[in-house]
Amino acid sequence: MGKTIIEKIIQAHTDDDAAPRKIVWMGLDVRSARDFGGPNVVKNYEREYSGLPLADKKKTFFTFDLCVPASSLKYADAQQVCRDFAQKHDIKVFDVNKGIGSHVLIEEGLAGANSTVVGTDSHLNILGAVGCFGQGMGDVDIAFAFRTGKTWFEVPETIKVLLKGDFSYPATAKDLTLKVLKELGTKRAALKAVEFYGEAVRELSLSGRITLCSMVTEMAGVIGFIPEFEDSFRKEIEGISKTEFNPVQADEDCHYSEVIEISIDRLAPQVAVPFSPDNVQDISELKGTKIHSGFIGSCTNGRTEDLALAARELNEKKVKEDVMLKVVPATARVYEELLEQGILQALFRAGAIISNPGCGGCAEGHIGLTGEGEVQISTGNRNFEGKQGKGKTYLASPAVVAASCVRGEIASPEDL
Repeated sequence: MGKTIIEKIIQAHTDDDAAPRKIVWMGLDVRSARDFGGPNVVKNYEREYSGLPLADKKKTFFTFDLCVPASSLKYADAQQVCRDFAQKHDIKVFDVNKGIGSHVLIEEGLAGANSTVVGTDSHLNILGAVGCFGQGMGDVDIAFAFRTGKTWFEVPETIKVLLKGDFSYPATAKDLTLKVLKELGTKRAALKAVEFYGEAVRELSLSGRITLCSMVTEMAGVIGFIPEFEDSFRKEIEGISKTEFNPVQADEDCHYSEVIEISIDRLAPQVAVPFSPDNVQDISELKGTKIHSGFIGSCTNGRTEDLALAARELNEKKVKEDVMLKVVPATARVYEELLEQGILQALFRAGAIISNPGCGGCAEGHIGLTGEGEVQISTGNRNFEGKQGKGKTYLASPAVVAASCVRGEIASPEDL
């Protein structure tokens, strides 16, 4: 019997049989740690492997993206612990000026197609967008990976999701993602890999693929892959990463634990209602809900294309006077593109508050937390109670967030 994509990638990195539900020892092409979790990785390494070398310093990295630059002693100390360890072992730090670690790994050509990457980021499976197996792990596991260059892993089963139909603006990749999340919930993809097929996903750019793959975490899945792509996407990723893009494909006779069809014809903008990312409704059911703030950014929607959508909706308009719109580009590369294209200027003139690259707006430690009674609409990936403060967070696309901030209530771009 043939193999799925995840089985092929793991098989290329192990001497064991990479069959579903088998535990294997898997070699790792990249091992990383963020400023969140990184200090504990260092602590565990020094306790368990003191005086012993890393498996390969050229494959080991720190990425700082959570609280950048540090705005509290907690994070200042955390980052410095990692810097000191990195200097001691001569390893690379992508410091506070670089942006979201998973995105940086793509841009630097480190998270290439068919490779294996682990780190302390729960959304590292975002790397499935470029055909890479990325996985977030605990600090003990990452310390072990630093030392040995491998980890044990249970090969997941794979489900196949066929997206039937197509969609058009004002529906976007985020709306497609929320629709899939609504249909799959947190059980059907739980602990499984997902392969997405269909014309709608085949045509997605890197930004759109990142959006969809990043929220496989919220589906409780292991990782998502989008095997089909246009030549334009190959050129886009090769132009960014400067690496050849030839991802493996699933064999025709491979086994899927389930095949699911989801219709996306006439897809309308979607919104996830507090306090769960899979509590998704059509925007028509929520229009008029008063908001106090908006956030555009995160690993899910912080690319140039995402912010360009928001700028399009804000063109010659203003954020409502009693509404606060926070914007955080994903990486320094994205920030530069926004500057060159005049997008940051457009956002600023519309009244947006623009921060330096990083995660932003997702959890405690980031800019833009919500106060008690505050209602926020966000392009982030989670809206759990308390995660972004004491307020309520709705999840939506950059276009919907921008339109809502103009109106002061949840609104579709068509309403402007």
